[in-house]
Amino acid sequence: MPELAEVEYFRKRWDAGLGQWVVAVRVHGGKRIFRGTDVRLLQRQLVRQKLLRSFARGKQMLFQFSSDNWLGIHLGMSGRLRVEPTGFEPERHDHLVLEQEARALIFRDARQFGRVRFHHGKNAPPWWEAIGPEIHSPSFTRSRLEQFAKRHGRAPIKAVLLLQEGFPGIGNWMADEILWRARIAPWRKAGDLSAEKLGGLWRSARFVSRASLETIGRDNSDPPRGWLLHERWKPGGTCPRHRTTLRRATIGGRTTAWCPRCQR
Repeated sequence: MPELAEVEYFRKRWDAGLGQWVVAVRVHGGKRIFRGTDVRLLQRQLVRQKLLRSFARGKQMLFQFSSDNWLGIHLGMSGRLRVEPTGFEPERHDHLVLEQEARALIFRDARQFGRVRFHHGKNAPPWWEAIGPEIHSPSFTRSRLEQFAKRHGRAPIKAVLLLQEGFPGIGNWMADEILWRARIAPWRKAGDLSAEKLGGLWRSARFVSRASLETIGRDNSDPPRGWLLHERWKPGGTCPRHRTTLRRATIGGRTTAWCPRCQR
């Protein structure tokens, strides 16, 4: 599932259409990704409108168009954004196509766990404003993390890191990377972590978010060697620090990898 940095990468792909007018909108209107959205209104409102700006926050994207129109996209598990030249013919899983004179902006989602939302209004939609502060921003403070961990004190810390209201954009591999760097076992109860451990968790979360945005988010390149990411799915994968074989279990409903030596 795309996480914070992957979402940023895909958002920027549609930036090729910034400043250009939408001349046609093609949709597979009955698909699950349009749940809760008035598809006819979306089509009617976006035609002859200019794509002005794009934003990413957590696992969400928001595209602002002229005349107070907003398009929200969540990639879900298999969603992707791409750009094709004029004359492109949509494929089976290309559920939303915004045609411009020189290109087509496409949202593809084979498994349809993603979502398309439309909003008309002077301000961004309420659901966008409700997303918590980005982890790499000044608003994501240590005290905020500590309070959130306390509220979910009985849950394993791995499961807490996956809660989007507290850690927007963090998914499975990022949570494992953060915990490995903070030297915290993923099954530890959030409420049992010391102030020192929570401080390390806050620093690790901010580092992983920033560094992944600078690599994956920039051009979909891999983070540097030495990240747990490169070992976590390998059969017999080992800890980048001292080559101890990683262990795996299901925690918080997700397959989790950790180092038994670093994360006791």
